[in-house]
Amino acid sequence: MEDIKEVVKEFILEEFLAGEDPEQLTDSTSLIGGGFLDSISTLKLVSFLEERFRIETEAHEVSEDNLDSLTDIASFVQSKLSKITTK
Repeated sequence: MEDIKEVVKEFILEEFLAGEDPEQLTDSTSLIGGGFLDSISTLKLVSFLEERFRIETEAHEVSEDNLDSLTDIASFVQSKLSKITTK
């Protein structure tokens, strides 16, 4: 799960927080609630997750519950990957 967090953190820093201090983006930083990600950037993030981790995301899954922090995102991706490997 740490690998997922690192990959996602790098993507977010490059795409949405360029020039920001990487130390400010912690595992629990609220990305959506804190205003770091808007609707467009959230969709870009979902597209990245689908491509990078080869997962499919349903519309109802694109929510603050699944995508608000690095920890939330890693858990979400891990759960999707687990479903793929158990099929």
